[in-house]
Amino acid sequence: MARNRKLGKTTAQRNAMLRTQVTDLLLHGRITTTLARAKEVKSIADHIISLAIREKDNFETVDVKVVRAKVDNKGNKVTELVKSKNGKEYLKVVKEEVTEKRQKDMPSRLSARRSIMRKINKVKVDGKNVDIPAKLFGEIAEKYVKAGNVGGYTRIVKAGQRRGDAAEMAILELI
Repeated sequence: MARNRKLGKTTAQRNAMLRTQVTDLLLHGRITTTLARAKEVKSIADHIISLAIREKDNFETVDVKVVRAKVDNKGNKVTELVKSKNGKEYLKVVKEEVTEKRQKDMPSRLSARRSIMRKINKVKVDGKNVDIPAKLFGEIAEKYVKAGNVGGYTRIVKAGQRRGDAAEMAILELI
């Protein structure tokens, strides 16, 4: 007996489709799909969310020295006129060294982050990358910890039959 539904697709196609649907669910909070696909996506999404909840606070804050371009009050880089060895002048960007506090994942959280990244796609919205694992560890995990949920982070609502082929449709949403 098969461990999971094959959904009429080859393994690579099925994994790509499920990865895309899990990403969309975590990004938007709700998707509409067939009932069989919704059941598969629910399993993956619940596992990912429980992993994020378990490792939510497993990090340490460290000081990191960062060298970056000095910026004026308008947001432009500050430059200075410099003379080269052969006598030519050019503009050089002024650098500044700043100490920042950053979160450093502990080994188990890093492993969880990598596991999550294997099961979702990279997302760009308006040309900017969206960090789904950070969203999971931050707002989504926080929401379920406050609610006191232990499992069952998603809900499947049947939505009737699709008009073209009468496939059973469902709405999958984060609770």
